[in-house]
Amino acid sequence: MSRRRSFLIAAGILGGAVVLAAIMIALRPEPPLREPGSQAPFVTTAPATAREGAIPVYSAGTVRPRAEIDVAAQINGKVASVAPAFQSGGRMSAGAVLFRIDDADYLNRVQQARANVAAQLVALLQAEEEARIARAEYEGFLRRRGDGAPPGEASPLTLREPQLAAARAALARDSASLADAELALSRTEVRAPFSGIVRNEAVDVGQFVAAGQGVGRLYADDAVEVVVPLSDADAALIPDLWMLDAGDGDASVEATVIAEYGERTYAWSGYVDRAEAALDEQTRTIDVVVRVPDPFGGGRVTTSGGDGAEAEDGAGGPPLLVGQFVEVRIAGAAPEGYFTVPRSALRTGNEIWALRQDTLVTIVPVGVLQRADELVYVTGSLDNGQAVVLGGLQFATEGMVVRTGADGPG
Repeated sequence: MSRRRSFLIAAGILGGAVVLAAIMIALRPEPPLREPGSQAPFVTTAPATAREGAIPVYSAGTVRPRAEIDVAAQINGKVASVAPAFQSGGRMSAGAVLFRIDDADYLNRVQQARANVAAQLVALLQAEEEARIARAEYEGFLRRRGDGAPPGEASPLTLREPQLAAARAALARDSASLADAELALSRTEVRAPFSGIVRNEAVDVGQFVAAGQGVGRLYADDAVEVVVPLSDADAALIPDLWMLDAGDGDASVEATVIAEYGERTYAWSGYVDRAEAALDEQTRTIDVVVRVPDPFGGGRVTTSGGDGAEAEDGAGGPPLLVGQFVEVRIAGAAPEGYFTVPRSALRTGNEIWALRQDTLVTIVPVGVLQRADELVYVTGSLDNGQAVVLGGLQFATEGMVVRTGADGPG
């Protein structure tokens, strides 16, 4: 009896629970209705910017001297004096004496050569007078004959012509010896052939130097060069590159050399001087030579944006040093109209996914003029300020609906 009672109690509890659950379900409030979220993908965009003027061509290289020579004496001798500025880092003006060689021996040779020339002048005068007397005597002999017979040809020795020629040759020989002696004397002073900077030196007073022995290096300070490697596509952007004449100072293609010094960035103005007429066998690039006049005049302090824009903050900066690694920006061609877009906007196949009506994708084929670090210079059917897709899509179709930051990511 107790088992039956327990069973009934359990059944009653279960039945009550079922009834209570049914009542709660029946009385529950209806959930609020919510429209489903948009299925259009969310994309990030940036505006395309219309541009005019020259397209910059970017590269980098190492500064090298325009001209550099080994300093060496042309004669043998002991060094008598050395210019104070002739040491590493010193600046020498054109024609300045770098060092002098003891000239005592060379002065003696000049004196000896002058004495020989003076003696040969006397010998030449004597030979000329003797030749004149000999000709006069021969003519007098012809007049005294008076027999009407044709005169015979006088011997050159009779007229002393060989002796006169020998005297003239001896004078020319000794004059040449005098010129050589004076030239050797002038070479006791070793002068700078151009205004320059001493890279290194190894000479001091009392040192014996031999002809042709290098005692230092000097490089020109009026200009430096930067050799920058360019792809054929970048080289094609430089106007009349293959028409430039090396060293003629034609600054028609402007260039800017940029280097960091301390915590600041400095810039120097230059120009494209020439292009080397051979491809680099390893990199398959074209070496273009940029020349910078007056590198020791000091660079100007600049701040550069991603599009290469430059603002001058000041002047009187450091010199552009030989061996320094620099960035170079060359003023390339200037097409009628082009655009700049962020580099991430350029898609495979030279396409850009632009937006029309703010939400519809349109695929725009473009021509790529230049690729910079952050920007791409392109031509195509774009509008100034038109939004281009940077990210958020793996693929796109014409007319595809997307959401932008103005719509919110939700």
